[in-house]
Amino acid sequence: MSTSDVEATDRKILELLAGDGRMSFTDLGKATGLSTSAVHQRVKRLETRGLIKGYGATIDHDQLGLPLTAFISIRPIDPSQPDDSPERLQCISEIESCWSVAGEESYILKIRVPTPAHLEDLLARIRAAANVATRTTIVLSTPYEGRSVV
Repeated sequence: MSTSDVEATDRKILELLAGDGRMSFTDLGKATGLSTSAVHQRVKRLETRGLIKGYGATIDHDQLGLPLTAFISIRPIDPSQPDDSPERLQCISEIESCWSVAGEESYILKIRVPTPAHLEDLLARIRAAANVATRTTIVLSTPYEGRSVV
């Protein structure tokens, strides 16, 4: 499905929900000029089509005790082995996201931990579990994240 397959009103609904996933159908209707029932039907259609994959809360990881965010690039030590790193790492709870990428690395992991010592331990667990080499980039600050690009 290309971006041209999504009409302007649906884009507006997606943009509004990306900013506030708890926005009511009534408020969505006011913002788009549609009736509450029309918005409800459109949102359900967007969900059915897979444009809305889910709804979630934005977590303050600092307050949760996980202030250290890092990106860990991984590549297999033995490229002839099966490409099963995501499956091998799935049980490691500190890994928030795993992206398959083009380039020297095979995957990039986004992780959150409380301290540098925890990061060091996590790196050892990742290397052992997936038999990979790692390259780590520590996040110093996050000016913005999770912006809608609708």
